[in-house]
Amino acid sequence: MLPIDEDDGSSGSEKRIQVLRFFFIAVFALYAVRLFSLQILSGELYRSRAQNISRRTTVIPAQRGEIYDRSFSQPLVLNTDSFAVSITPAEAPRNEIDGLFDRVAAILGIPREQIDRLIPPQYYYLYQPVEIASNVSFSLISALAENADTLPGVSWQSKPVRNYADSGSLSHVLGYMGDITRDELTMLYNRGYQQGDSIGKAGIERQYDEILRGKKGLETRTVDVRGRRIAGNSGNTREPPEMGKNLVLTIDRSIQTLAEQALGPRIGAVVVMKPGTGEILAMVSYPWYDPNIFSRGGIGAEYQSLINDPNKPFLNRAIQSSYPPASTFKIVMTTGILAENAFPPEQLVDCQGEISYGDRQWRCHIRRPGHGKLNLHQAMAQSCDIYYWAVGRDYLGVERIVSYAMDYGFGESTGIDLPGEVSGFIPTPQWKERRNHDRWQGGDTMNMSIGQGYTLVTPIQMANMIAMVVNDGKAYKPHGLKEVRDPVSGAVEQSVRPELLHESITDKKVFETLKQDMRGVISEGTARFPLNIQSVEIAGKTGTGEVGLQDRWHSWFAAYAPYNAASVEEQVVVSMIVEAANSWEWWAPYASAIIFQGIFADQSYEEAVAALGLQYLAPIQGRRE
Repeated sequence: MLPIDEDDGSSGSEKRIQVLRFFFIAVFALYAVRLFSLQILSGELYRSRAQNISRRTTVIPAQRGEIYDRSFSQPLVLNTDSFAVSITPAEAPRNEIDGLFDRVAAILGIPREQIDRLIPPQYYYLYQPVEIASNVSFSLISALAENADTLPGVSWQSKPVRNYADSGSLSHVLGYMGDITRDELTMLYNRGYQQGDSIGKAGIERQYDEILRGKKGLETRTVDVRGRRIAGNSGNTREPPEMGKNLVLTIDRSIQTLAEQALGPRIGAVVVMKPGTGEILAMVSYPWYDPNIFSRGGIGAEYQSLINDPNKPFLNRAIQSSYPPASTFKIVMTTGILAENAFPPEQLVDCQGEISYGDRQWRCHIRRPGHGKLNLHQAMAQSCDIYYWAVGRDYLGVERIVSYAMDYGFGESTGIDLPGEVSGFIPTPQWKERRNHDRWQGGDTMNMSIGQGYTLVTPIQMANMIAMVVNDGKAYKPHGLKEVRDPVSGAVEQSVRPELLHESITDKKVFETLKQDMRGVISEGTARFPLNIQSVEIAGKTGTGEVGLQDRWHSWFAAYAPYNAASVEEQVVVSMIVEAANSWEWWAPYASAIIFQGIFADQSYEEAVAALGLQYLAPIQGRRE
């Protein structure tokens, strides 16, 4: 029988205890080192993080800059005091939140579904306020305050909204505001935009949004672990917002009103511009809309009505619609004929009212016996189609017509500082072959020679064409912004200078002759009756655009005044289109006469109509709708 070593069991136990002892000492040492690192070596970092976590930062919206007319005396867009209402869901007892939403919706007069959409059930634990309504009147805020004891978590704050003062036809120039969309936020996030921001959606509001929007303020407050504010904490700070810059436009409010009333309730557009600078004095597009609907609550019905309107009131026809230029294109044709010596300007063409070409009869707007024998000056004054058909097809040619049309800027945007401008269109033989798989024919050249066919231009391009004639071949970029001003002192921080858009190489003598020919349109030609005014001499061109209807056409008129002024600074360009959607009355020349009379005789619309004796065409009454 072997002897038993009683020390073996006790020795093993002691070894295991020793191992555990060392293990616990090692763990304790590791924890000690870690605590030393956290509290001593990295203590400042974590204290800073803890402080940041315990603080909440709230954005204070900046007041948007205001917009004025060129005199800086008439505000066009102001900020109106208003309120926004918010709900902090976690401050309301969970079993009362449905009743709370019902009571708030009833007081504010908004659908309960609007609150449910903004505060879904997963937000009920949040201690952050959620905005549920904006542009709330003081009377409704008073009603909320009276019931504050039964409305836990409901709060309100001042939030100015845009007020478009008597905007009328300026709606297309000024634009409107709206909430930022997801796509817009994706593009603008790096510029400081955030979810919930309001941004410009159209016009000047959109084009200069970053100048108008100002700089947001920040309010930092200390909160507990559930997000509730800790009162009296010295760590609370406030950085006030900075108001956006004020904008002064080139728009002359009196000329805008004059152009608006002269166009009246007719679908179309008017542009009034200073040719020597590109400044837009007036821009009217009818029909227009009231941009204040976007500042009101519950705009759904009004907005949907505008969207469904077949006359498209959101469309700025001055820059976003293109039309066949009709006989105004004869300015381009005359330029090419003179510059290229394509056809002697004194040589006569016999207009007998119609000519045969191909398998059809081409009829001038004056039927038999036609205009008779005309030279270039007379053809321009009488707007003789047969002259331009024959010379354009047989002597000038499509390639040179296209070249001079492009030299005037047709087929390209003007770069005006308003969003959404379209480029119009100048067709070429290559384009037709690619698109229609058909060769360019002589009939296409004839159509193009009188501004018909595929050619399309905008009213702003038409104004720039006239300005280029006035400036002997120079065209300046049209613009609606004149100055940027400090919102507090009113000091000018930035002035917009004229920017040369294009300079033609065409001889200046060509433009001098062209001005004489355009004056002939008024003194002896197609516009001698509607533009027979005493206050100022006008030079321009009429146009009647065919649209395939027997009883109506587009009515164009593009002109400048005074003719032969001592300085281009005195001159003004007017471009007008009245669409064929209106009953035919050849209104563009008459309306332009009213505008020129009002500008140069310093008269209102009513006074200009009376001075011109146009009461039978334009009864003296309020045209504003």
